[in-house]
Amino acid sequence: MAEIIGKFSSNYCKFSPYNNNNNNNGNGNLSCYMLKKKVLPVMMIKMPVIRASKLTRSDSEMFGRRLNVVGGQTRSQRIQAVSSVKMGIGIGKPVRWWEKDLKPNMKEITSAEDLVDSLLTAGDKLVIVDFFSPGCGGCRALHPKICQMAEMNPNVQFLHINYEEHKSMCYSLNVHVLPFFRFYRGAQGRLCSFSCTNATIKKFKEALAKHAPDRSSLGPPKGLEEKELLALGSNKDLSFTYAPNPNQTQKIAPAPAHESVPQPSLPLPRPLKKPVSAA
Repeated sequence: MAEIIGKFSSNYCKFSPYNNNNNNNGNGNLSCYMLKKKVLPVMMIKMPVIRASKLTRSDSEMFGRRLNVVGGQTRSQRIQAVSSVKMGIGIGKPVRWWEKDLKPNMKEITSAEDLVDSLLTAGDKLVIVDFFSPGCGGCRALHPKICQMAEMNPNVQFLHINYEEHKSMCYSLNVHVLPFFRFYRGAQGRLCSFSCTNATIKKFKEALAKHAPDRSSLGPPKGLEEKELLALGSNKDLSFTYAPNPNQTQKIAPAPAHESVPQPSLPLPRPLKKPVSAA
C-alpha cells in the first residue's frame, strides 16, 4: 500500500501545475487530504497518469480542489441503492391485450348477475355481448377493430365476457365457439348471434349497421331469453338465482271441465210420406 501511495504521489507532483508549497489557499494540501480520507489508492487505479505538458487550465480544474466522495459506498451498496429506488418507483403491472384501448362504453362482465343487470338497465340501447378468450388468436386480432367500432358508436354498449374465467356461464349460454357475439335491444331481447373473425369482420359491421340506429321498443327490456335465465339459475357453479316470472311463462289454459263444448247439430230425419191409398 505504501508503495502504491508513493507512486501516485510522485505522478501527482509531475502533472499538477498547481501543486506547490507556496500556495496557502489549501490547494497544495490535496495529497495530504486524500491520504487521510484513504481515497488515494482508489483514485490511482481509476485515473490515468497525464503529463503536465498536455494539460490546460480548464482540463486541470479538478486538481488542487477538494473532491467529495458520495458516502464512501461500495459498488454493491450502490447497486442495492439503485434497486431500492426502482422498487420504490415500482414496475407497473403489464396491461393485458383485452384491456388496451378500452372506451367508456366498453365493460367487462364479472358474473352472471352482472350480465343480467347490465342488459336490463340498458333500456332501449343496443347491447353487444362479446365472448373472448385470452389465448384465442382470433379474439386478439379482432380486439382493436372492436375498440374502433365502440369509439365510432358511443350509444352502443359493449359487454365483454372472458371465456376462461366464466366457462360454466358460457356453457349455460350455449357458447362454444370464439370469438362470438350476441346483439340485444330492449323489449326485443336477442336480435342476432354469430361468430366472426378478423377476416369476416364484414358480418359484424353489417349487423351493427342494421341494429345500431336508435329505436324505441314497447315494454320493459327483456335481456336474456327465458331458457337462458333458467339455465343460469340451475347451474350449481354460479351464484345466481332466478325465479320464473308467471306473466312470461303463462300459457293458454285449457277450457274448464264444467263448460260443455257445443257439438255440431245433425240434420233431423225427414218424415216418411204416407202411401197413397188406392181408390
